[in-house]
Amino acid sequence: MRVHLVNPSQASFGVAVITPRWLFVLAAATPRNYGDPVLVDESLERFDPSTVEPGDVVGISIHSGNTLRGYEVGKTARARGAWVVYGGIHATLYPDEPHQVGAAHAVVTGDGDVIWPQVLADCTKQAPQPLYAAGRVPGNQMIQARWDLIKREKYMWASVQTVRGCPKHCSFCSVWRTDGQAPRLRGNDAVVEEVVQLRRLGFKFVALADDNFYPVSHADLAQAARRQDRTRLQELESMREERLDLMRRLARLPSDMVFFTQITMEASEDHEFLDAMRDARIKGALVGVEAITPAGLKDVYKGFNATGDALVARLRTFRAHDIHVLGSFIFGLPSDRPETFGATAALADKADITFAQFVVLTPFPGTVDFEKWAKGVDGEGKNVGGVPYSRHWLIPREQRPHIYTQHPHMSPDEIRQYTQRTWDEFYSLKSVWRRAKCVKSVRSRIAFVLVSKLYRQMYANTGLTTDSGRVARSVKWARWMAAPLQRLFAGTPMPDLALPEAQAAEPAA
Repeated sequence: MRVHLVNPSQASFGVAVITPRWLFVLAAATPRNYGDPVLVDESLERFDPSTVEPGDVVGISIHSGNTLRGYEVGKTARARGAWVVYGGIHATLYPDEPHQVGAAHAVVTGDGDVIWPQVLADCTKQAPQPLYAAGRVPGNQMIQARWDLIKREKYMWASVQTVRGCPKHCSFCSVWRTDGQAPRLRGNDAVVEEVVQLRRLGFKFVALADDNFYPVSHADLAQAARRQDRTRLQELESMREERLDLMRRLARLPSDMVFFTQITMEASEDHEFLDAMRDARIKGALVGVEAITPAGLKDVYKGFNATGDALVARLRTFRAHDIHVLGSFIFGLPSDRPETFGATAALADKADITFAQFVVLTPFPGTVDFEKWAKGVDGEGKNVGGVPYSRHWLIPREQRPHIYTQHPHMSPDEIRQYTQRTWDEFYSLKSVWRRAKCVKSVRSRIAFVLVSKLYRQMYANTGLTTDSGRVARSVKWARWMAAPLQRLFAGTPMPDLALPEAQAAEPAA
């Protein structure tokens, strides 16, 4: 019996920007008596059914964006006599659907780190359970990935997770519901050991693939202090110190290493934390701006963000600490108007944002937005070929509506056109070259331009609201650009790199 782990994707680029971490974590969770699992990342190349034999196990992780392709893989694998197991965020939200649509033998909900060996053992006995409720694994039980199985030349960035869960409750996000609002921190020893392993292999660039790298804000500490909740305050202070200690240890790794993470806007008020990020060479962060108006922030339950000049100042604070921002904006909110798009692009430019993504509001399962939207759209009976709008991930790509939500002021075509125009303007060659001044050498500036163009091709032109023709053209261009970029990001392997020893924090003055 062989174990196959498949990361489904509708588009294969030949080279990927960031490693799909779950593949290598479940590979590590696979007992060695099964041999090395076969890892298939379809963002590189398509799954080959001929590699699957009767009695094999095929594990497939799905999210809403790749669910339909995942079900295609599962049905093909089952037809070849394999045991088919689904996991991932979508399977956690809809554990019955993989059985109904994807030919599943079993579904794992929650974290697969610990329960995966049991799933394989049951398949070996030809008696897999229909459902494995794995729940949320504590940080000290999270599995270190098996990076010895990676195709090094196929990825630009590696990925390491340091924390799961997010204490926020944004209306468009499902993370706080599936992964919880209580942050679960991995031990710093395990994190640093994994980063060192990656640098030994030649990875200089590592994404800290966390739901929120900044799990304790000044506001959280102040709230606990006001409530005179000493136990909670000590817990938060300890968590914050662990984060600072992790960054002190990252700072002692080779100076050519660069990290990227995801963080909330609140971190801009925490200069000690930003200083630690700079010292640790965390050079970039995805920051969820979402909207630039108070009404827009109210739409997404994100009142802790700022607007106007205050927002510009906060974003510039990241740059003042040598942290480049990938600003994430949502278009199509009920409060948006035609002028919102241009105003957003102007603010991104004024705030000196290095990269940006402009996504159209899409109701994803598990979110507050989805629950409200699904009730209304089901009542209207909207469907495509018998598939209701409230299961839009099951609609074939070429038949999907481009916009699912009714907007009070704009048509779906207007929202798409304004959104695409904003992408085009922000990533025009002139604009990209101007932003490329953030790096020094000519070689680095050329790399910056290529990365910007690649990012636009892979994300602006292959999203849920994009037609299949544009996707095909973008895949072609991305394949052409990705290979040389991978070589630019690669570093010389350092097989003898030692682990940095932990150091105690310096006493306060």
